[in-house]
Amino acid sequence: MRYKKYDSKIKGFMSLIRPFTLLAPFIVSSSIMIASYVYMQVSLSFSQVLIFQILPASLSFVFLNGASNALNQATDYDADLISKPYRPIPKGIITKKEAIIIAIFLYIGSFLIGAIIHPTFLMFLLFITFFTVTYSISPRMKDKLWFNQLWIGIPRGFLGILGSWSVFGSILEPIPLTIACIAGLFLFGGSITKDISDKHADKIVGTKTLVIKYGEKKAAFIVLPFLFFPFILIPVFINIGFLPIYFWLLTFLAIPAFFIFRTMVEDQSKQLSFENTRAWSFMYITYFIFALSFSALTVAGTILQI
Repeated sequence: MRYKKYDSKIKGFMSLIRPFTLLAPFIVSSSIMIASYVYMQVSLSFSQVLIFQILPASLSFVFLNGASNALNQATDYDADLISKPYRPIPKGIITKKEAIIIAIFLYIGSFLIGAIIHPTFLMFLLFITFFTVTYSISPRMKDKLWFNQLWIGIPRGFLGILGSWSVFGSILEPIPLTIACIAGLFLFGGSITKDISDKHADKIVGTKTLVIKYGEKKAAFIVLPFLFFPFILIPVFINIGFLPIYFWLLTFLAIPAFFIFRTMVEDQSKQLSFENTRAWSFMYITYFIFALSFSALTVAGTILQI
């Protein structure tokens, strides 16, 4: 019986931090760090920086995201009782207090790793933490129209990219700043994909989202520019000298971005995957491709001196 209880707690903990969503910070941050390492032509061997800088720094982002997920579930108890009763807190496997304790330990773990990397990187972790904490608790930006999207786009897109690049490079260069803006705008628009499956619960508990205010289809049209134009405008960024010419290939990501929009305007009621809609999964996958493609193009362009 005791074994079953501990096994249930472990499964509840894993459900609390939502492992699938932890892939994003790991894949994105490590990809950006590798790009930064190659672009800055760091003299240390790749195996050395991989073990002592890239993997630990990526792990700090994973801890940060896991902490955010745990805190969000602790504060979203009322909404989860309605839309996601299978989660560990509504099921009684994990208490709200335990979830907050787990979040605190994960935050501290992230900061300790960040302090080992260097002060600038730690500063970005602290900035991101400010957004993740105020998203869930007072002033609880999750409940405020437009701000709930901004509070996802800034930390997970803009600050996440710059923080990752800062491990080896300067954040004041045009490349990381432009790529961070593209990521931030894309996530600002794409973040409403998670609101589709939560719309009924959000309406009851008073969370204001574009999906509730305008409906799914109109909300999709409102955020389409944020999904589509960041990639379409890449040739403009190249033309004015913000990005090297080889980044024009990233323009093709406008195709999956438009597909995300198309999926949002379809009936989402039977398209749930990984706790959310297909549009949400496609949004995450597109973000993975963006980070991996940026890294591959940076590495190839630097080596070939394009």
